[in-house]
Amino acid sequence: MIDRNVFRSLNIFASFRELSSDGTRKQVILSLAFTQLLVQLSTLPLALSVPSMAEAFDVDVSQAAWTVIARLLVLGSTVFFFARLGSRIGHVRLYFLGAGIMAAASAMAATSGNIYQAVIWSGFVGVGASMITANSNPILAMVFTDTERGRAYSIPIIAARLGTLLGMALFGVFLQFFTWRLVFLTSVPVGLMALYMARPLLTYEFLKPSPEAKKVIVGVPSALLMTAALSVFILSGLHVHSGEESFVSAEALGYHLPAHGLFLVLAGVFIFVQRRSLQPYLDFGHFRKRQFSMALFSDHTFHMSMMAVVTLVPILVENGLGYDPIVASWVLIPGQGLGIFLPLIAGYYFDKSNPPWLRPAGLLSIASGFVLLALFASQVPIWVLPILLIPAFIGTHTFNAPSNATIMNSLPEDRSFASGAMETSRQMGHTIGATIAATMLGLALPASISFMTAGEAEPFYRTGFQYAATAVIFTIMCGAIVAAIQGGLISRRSATKVPVPANR
Repeated sequence: MIDRNVFRSLNIFASFRELSSDGTRKQVILSLAFTQLLVQLSTLPLALSVPSMAEAFDVDVSQAAWTVIARLLVLGSTVFFFARLGSRIGHVRLYFLGAGIMAAASAMAATSGNIYQAVIWSGFVGVGASMITANSNPILAMVFTDTERGRAYSIPIIAARLGTLLGMALFGVFLQFFTWRLVFLTSVPVGLMALYMARPLLTYEFLKPSPEAKKVIVGVPSALLMTAALSVFILSGLHVHSGEESFVSAEALGYHLPAHGLFLVLAGVFIFVQRRSLQPYLDFGHFRKRQFSMALFSDHTFHMSMMAVVTLVPILVENGLGYDPIVASWVLIPGQGLGIFLPLIAGYYFDKSNPPWLRPAGLLSIASGFVLLALFASQVPIWVLPILLIPAFIGTHTFNAPSNATIMNSLPEDRSFASGAMETSRQMGHTIGATIAATMLGLALPASISFMTAGEAEPFYRTGFQYAATAVIFTIMCGAIVAAIQGGLISRRSATKVPVPANR
């Protein structure tokens, strides 16, 4: 018999009331929801506005794309630093400051007089986003218990999905009929609302740093070295070189290989310094905890697949099937809509019993969606593509909240480290996912692709998509296996626990 509570979990408002049983919890969950909406809205404008900004400033699209690169670089390379800094001076302080920086930087970006100003302000948007994402996880973990975090994480995730749907619905209209500046200005009122919601959190004593926290050593030299290594790694996967966007051309090899080599050198120096440090900035000892490391690995593969979806589906629809860019958005929107309620169901099940199959099943569902798309995309009408993708989106929206909660629950002694490692791993997962997808796609494209007509090139792009989808499926399967092993370990540990008598 199906538990009636499952249907209750579909009700966002009922779940919200349960989580916000007092004023403090309600304020925290509302604040987290608005900041995640802000972060999502600040992501979409940068990506969607690139062509319009290039036209407005009379520059190449490659130059305008640096607005996206700047945000990506700053967010991915500094999120661990801000998590560690938050543990010292207060997670709420940095979280609140991040919302203010994002709102102000979005307003300034909208007033940019040239592309260079837009790039600089986009970088500051990344600073604010980094502060928010690094410190929102510890805040949530301090307010909600282990058996509530699945549902608690689902609320900000749903807010982010609403931000995606809002951006897809409105920003195209803004860019088509108005100006790209209006797109950036959308983040300003949302940012001000996020600040208003976050302001009371500054007064809560239990969210303020403890006296012991002031003894935390951030380690600025190590932080700078790690930031430099991560920045180089992110850049090594981006096509900021001249010539065609590939990994095999002469121009590409002349850029990517040295960039990868520089990253390896910086990473090696960083690891050497941390190993010799008495108080390391990045404590590798935490990775010896199997539950934490396994959950982090599975989450990493998940975010690799997320970026692959964003990268590959538009290429398949536009270059492989010959449709306009707006059609690619239509293919993705139905799956995003599932994110309005599925995270609550997954969060409910996680909080209720933490079933060992939940996270592996989510990853397997993502893999099955890619299998369907790779096999049948070229054989069905375009309106069927969103249906083929439904398993992938079901897996995405059922995995995310339980994965967040599992990682944060696995390292209760150092939640700032858990948050910083999780968010850094995600950003690196996005970079690696996009790089693998582009590399596998490039293997199927002949050197003469640029001389072909669109119709002649379509079969090669479809074959390239199948290559890339195969790599994604393999990666996701590895994550699913690790998640299944971890789930089995948790189940066996729970089964062997000896109940403690009530009078002891």
